[in-house]
Parts: sequence; structure tokens; C-alpha cells
Amino acid sequence: MSKLFVTVGTTTFDKLICTTTSSSFQEELLTRGYTHITAQTGRYPDLISPVTGMTIRHFDYSSSIESEIESADLVIAHAGAGTALEVLRKGKPLICVINDDLMNNHQTELAEELSRSGHVLSATPDSLRSVFREAEFETLRPFPAVDSAVFRDFLGAVACS
Repeated sequence: MSKLFVTVGTTTFDKLICTTTSSSFQEELLTRGYTHITAQTGRYPDLISPVTGMTIRHFDYSSSIESEIESADLVIAHAGAGTALEVLRKGKPLICVINDDLMNNHQTELAEELSRSGHVLSATPDSLRSVFREAEFETLRPFPAVDSAVFRDFLGAVACS
């Protein structure tokens, strides 16, 4: 019984919710042992229906998604910096999905760099199913822990110069 958490962040990303809650994607999830989807959907307007064997819980927004991330075995999320860092710091496997409808799309750069570094898998809504199907989550590299000494030392050096 594995759990998937899907989040669109604070924006609208209907393509992500439509893809991850589609019958075909749910069937793909079931073949890999995922039986629960929790989705933070934003203002997604359509009805979400589980296929046989799948449980889906969804909500529009929340002041914190920390508990959903912690209880998930996999997170599929928009490629926003805040969400990506929160998931990576929790040590969860992450598929960053680029919202290519955004103007001046910084998500592409972030997702591609994190993917090149081996920390996440990167997808678009159209490629998500194949990325998930071929994913080898155990090969993802852990994200480095925060080293507050680096910032402290930097401030010390700047203050003393």
C-alpha cells in the first residue's frame, strides 16, 4: 500500500491534476503498488473519481502540506522552488512536473537542473506517465542537508572586511 501525494502549489495547474487522476494514470500507479492518492488540487473544477482499488482524497489549498509530504512514498509536484526544496529536505522521491503554460517559466530551469543533478525526475504533463513507468526511484541522489555554518561564515567574513 504505497501513497502518492500530488501538489500544484499556490497556482492553478489543471493539467497536472487531470493527468495524475486520470483512469489510465491510476491504473499505472496500481501496477507499481500505489493504492492511495492525496492531491492538493488548487481550483481544479472537475470531478475526481477513483478506479477500483484506488483511494483518492483531495483538497484545494492548505496552510501546510508538510504532513502530506511526510506520509507520502512519492511526491509528484509542480516544479516550484519552495515545494521542490521542501520535498527534497524530507528525503522523498520527487517528480517535478513543469507547468509549461507559465510565462517566463523558471520551473523548467529548476526541474532540469535538479534532474541533471540526480535529485529528482523531471516531466511535463504529457510525459509524466512514461517518466513514472520507467522511474527507478532508488537511483535518485539524496539532497544535501542544509549547512548553516556556510552562511554564518560568509556573514562573518563580510562583517569583518
